[in-house]
Amino acid sequence: MDTAQTRPLALVTGASSGIGYELARIAAENGHDLILAADRSLDSVSECLKGLGGSVETVEGDLATTEGVDRLLETVRGRPIDALFANAGQGLGGAFLDQDFADVRHVVDTNITGTIYLIHRIAEQMRDAHRGRILVTGSIAGYIPGSFQLVYNATKAFIDSFTWGLREEMKDTGVTVTLLMPGATDTEFFVRAHMEDTKVGRMKKDDPAAVAQVGYDAMMKGETDVVYGFKNKIQSSIANVTPASMLARQHRHMAEPGSGRQPEGMSAGSMGAFALGGAAVAMMALAMLAGGRSNGTAEGERAPYVPRPREGDGAPDRYVHH
Repeated sequence: MDTAQTRPLALVTGASSGIGYELARIAAENGHDLILAADRSLDSVSECLKGLGGSVETVEGDLATTEGVDRLLETVRGRPIDALFANAGQGLGGAFLDQDFADVRHVVDTNITGTIYLIHRIAEQMRDAHRGRILVTGSIAGYIPGSFQLVYNATKAFIDSFTWGLREEMKDTGVTVTLLMPGATDTEFFVRAHMEDTKVGRMKKDDPAAVAQVGYDAMMKGETDVVYGFKNKIQSSIANVTPASMLARQHRHMAEPGSGRQPEGMSAGSMGAFALGGAAVAMMALAMLAGGRSNGTAEGERAPYVPRPREGDGAPDRYVHH
């Protein structure tokens, strides 16, 4: 088929909205054919992206299961995948003991099991072909104990660590592995999950198109990882010097149901975090001036981490997609 001969192929999971949709759009604008996957309809997304010139195939299915991943890979039909955007993810808000464990398990299977199974299958093909690029959407949430978002944060801690390790294993194969770590991003989840009464639901969030562009550019440059935004980099330095107990308490202030109705102002947890983080902010600023970086890291370096929550609405049956 001529298209398969002349255009690279990108596979994007979690492509129905948010960062995933924007990654798909950017890939299409840069000459890729697309295979898109999500657990809901992609018809409108497909129509929008077809206008950019490439072919678009979609798969609606549950990527928390190996069967769902296998069904997605059948769509590839043996065609080499040039870029994998492993972006699918789900979050679960509220107190852990109030959640149905079936919902907890589904978050773990989506964020970890399904994601690493997909990467295992595609990275193996890329390794054998000695070419390919992988961008994994992790999260800065992986670096803070996520009160009222425990399972999501813990699974992202796994994914962040996994991606760094995978990159090292594949460093001599011709395949690059890049980790995208967003902060709180402006997606439809916060409305769908009725998070208007949480601080994270009311705060200003990052533009998913800008986040996706930073991730795409980092992948194309072969960078190790990238955090979007100077503010996130500043806040990340605080996490590096703040005790885990304080980080968990601060996460609670942001994600606990009803937190958005509290008076404005800095909490005791925030004050303590900023006090402890002052030295790290100064050190990070010096490092940035010396290195001339605004986003992304080269081989052997690691981007700073951001103690910013993403979700948490008190409803055990609501999920978030990147």
